[in-house]
Amino acid sequence: MRVAKRTRSGDRGGVRDIPGPPTQSDSGLSAITAAGGLHAYQLDLHERYGPLVRFQLPGAPSAVSVADPVLLEATAAVNSRSDRLFAFLEPLCEAGNLQTLPADEHGPFRRALLSVLAGRRSHEAHFPAFTALATDLADRWAAAGEVALQQDLSALSLRMICQYALGGDIDDPAGVVSAFETVLTVYLGRGHESDDDLARAEQALAHLRAVVDGVLAAGGSDLVAALVKADMSAARIRDTVLMIMLAAHHTTGVAVSWTLHLLARHPDAAARVAAELDDVLGERPAPSYADLKRLPYLEMALKESMRLYPPGPYGARETTEDLTLGGHPIPAGTTIFYPFWAVHLNPEHWPDPHAFIPERFTPEASAGRPRFAYVPFGLGPRSCEGASLAMVEAELVLAVLLKRFRFEPVEGHPVVPVERFVLWAEDDIRMRLTPR
Repeated sequence: MRVAKRTRSGDRGGVRDIPGPPTQSDSGLSAITAAGGLHAYQLDLHERYGPLVRFQLPGAPSAVSVADPVLLEATAAVNSRSDRLFAFLEPLCEAGNLQTLPADEHGPFRRALLSVLAGRRSHEAHFPAFTALATDLADRWAAAGEVALQQDLSALSLRMICQYALGGDIDDPAGVVSAFETVLTVYLGRGHESDDDLARAEQALAHLRAVVDGVLAAGGSDLVAALVKADMSAARIRDTVLMIMLAAHHTTGVAVSWTLHLLARHPDAAARVAAELDDVLGERPAPSYADLKRLPYLEMALKESMRLYPPGPYGARETTEDLTLGGHPIPAGTTIFYPFWAVHLNPEHWPDPHAFIPERFTPEASAGRPRFAYVPFGLGPRSCEGASLAMVEAELVLAVLLKRFRFEPVEGHPVVPVERFVLWAEDDIRMRLTPR
């Protein structure tokens, strides 16, 4: 088994010996652009060079991409992120970039978040409110006939996280989603935007902060109480709320969207989900919290969707000590890149990797794979604190919608995955609905 070992400080010969593309003067930017984005570039790199690749990344001149789950496990304990790679999120944070907090500061912060976001009792307490929101969307869709999945499901996810963690709701979720898109689009390309772009981003960010202030003023929440108890400043609490809104509405909304997209194109799997819902729910239009455990095929379909289209297609860490990966010395200060999409399409662990096969996630099939062959929420001490909450939300929404509707792709509408902070469909995913 390949493991991480300490090696000599400052020895970058090991990184140079790892297979990878030729060095470019623009730090790989033109190659990433030509591939159609970083997620697609990573797939191409690992297809050409294997599971361990040396490459350039703007902001990280010495980067190693790891698509092998055993090698991922060897780096899972690394608890540091590069300030340069996550600098685009700095404008959202007034109290220090939450994504790059030092390990000693990040630990208490993470524990405070997990005390709320991972709490089963809290999930169950909020489940009726989640159900009401999902049902309201289904009611509106019933009159529409044709819908744009990502737009509406992102707005629904935003309402859910406000109900759950922030103690209130918002009046204009579509406007908040648009503001997030403006902020991220401009700041992701920082250095290339015009003065008008920056002005729009600053205005959008001011709007987002005003929305958060309004939500916090509307009442307390378990999350805010936990952050206060952890002695977080008022600015950090607001930053945290803003980042949770960002992460929750993007990832959960696109995960449900991609699942509906795949089920619509695989009618046998969709029929099996529908039969399971009918068997468990009977005439009820929505599941109870306890029912989720009785919907294993629905859960398998969701997991297989997040394997094929992981909402967050990559992550990154920065080594704080020297180690060895696959026989190559890796010095401290090296960026370790986690291309989750490439990990999920590794044919060594996922035969016929591009096929949609929910049965890959039966207990028997899952037991035969390495721990980190499937990492839709990241890994280690920087993994997603809201993973269990996201699964509850996604399974509930899917159950409500698939119990009520059949989904059919709109003919002639292309569905092309693109990198937009999450793995997004470029022109949304359009569906026709018919009642079941």
